[in-house]
Amino acid sequence: MTGALSEKASQGLQTFYPGYPALVMATGIVSNAFHFIGQATLSDFLFIVNLIALPALIVIFAVRAMRYRQELLKDMFDPRLVFSFFTLVAAFDVFGVQLDLRGYWVAATLLWFAALAIWLLLLYFSFAVLTFLNTAQDANVVHGGWLIAIVGTQSLVLLGVRVADHLPSAAPEIIVLIHMLWGIGLVLYAIFITLFSYRIFFFKLSPEDLSPLLWVVMGAAAISANAGTSLIFNRPQTGFLASTEPFIEGATMMVWAWGTWWIPLLVLFGVWKHLVCRVPLAYSPTLWSLVFPLGMYSVATYRFSLATQFPFLQSVGRYFAWIAAVAWIGTMAGLILSSASYFKTAAKTA
Repeated sequence: MTGALSEKASQGLQTFYPGYPALVMATGIVSNAFHFIGQATLSDFLFIVNLIALPALIVIFAVRAMRYRQELLKDMFDPRLVFSFFTLVAAFDVFGVQLDLRGYWVAATLLWFAALAIWLLLLYFSFAVLTFLNTAQDANVVHGGWLIAIVGTQSLVLLGVRVADHLPSAAPEIIVLIHMLWGIGLVLYAIFITLFSYRIFFFKLSPEDLSPLLWVVMGAAAISANAGTSLIFNRPQTGFLASTEPFIEGATMMVWAWGTWWIPLLVLFGVWKHLVCRVPLAYSPTLWSLVFPLGMYSVATYRFSLATQFPFLQSVGRYFAWIAAVAWIGTMAGLILSSASYFKTAAKTA
């Protein structure tokens, strides 16, 4: 029996989904949402979950890199999967915000620098893969998961604002850098959303095309709005950056509204897939990429309401925190049941 379980675990490592750090992203952002709306106990519980989940995922990635390097490299050189590795960047940053909210700013700072280094490597590597190894040669390779690159980019802004406060000697350089990152994220979003919209509106779609990764379209807009709100709160003193504040405020409003617009359409896609086409709803690791946008929309809306003094939006942020929590519970239950079934099958065949 032990041998069968070991073999099953080895198979799981070989086929391990590289976007699994979205679990940490989803858990962390729902935790942060509860922190902002005053639900400290729930926020701390999810923080503890991430204290276990992130180190476990790092170990899994390390073991996979050592024992199943070819499978890992295959994923990295796949244009459809390479952008999913940006979940590691966002996971570090979201967890870093969790740490910083609890006073562990040194650990948060180290995570930010690690995330920045990984982002730099992945950004140019992923576009090289897209340029030279995209054998599809058309928009069929485009999917919502590509926008995880924007999520990773904007997550650096969210944690970077906090890191700048703790490193006053390097604060000017960090503030300039995070403004640059926010701009890069917006431009990448504009490029990717154009390609993605062309894909879904002008190509024939099957139910399989409408995966939970589709929600990253909204999540990328929400985190861009949240990052813009962080820059608004930061209020840089340098003349040039201060002069960009009106643009930041307007662009933040625009991307928040754009993310809001997507929510009913994404729900409609889900209804068509699961009710009209009768595709059963089953656990998939990509579901964490649905939970994260819901949590991020909650945080972005709540903080946007504070920055703009639109108090009526605070209730929207609060409602979405609970919606994200329900989605998190359902997805975590799916993960537990799926894992139990996976190893139960192995035990029976032993």
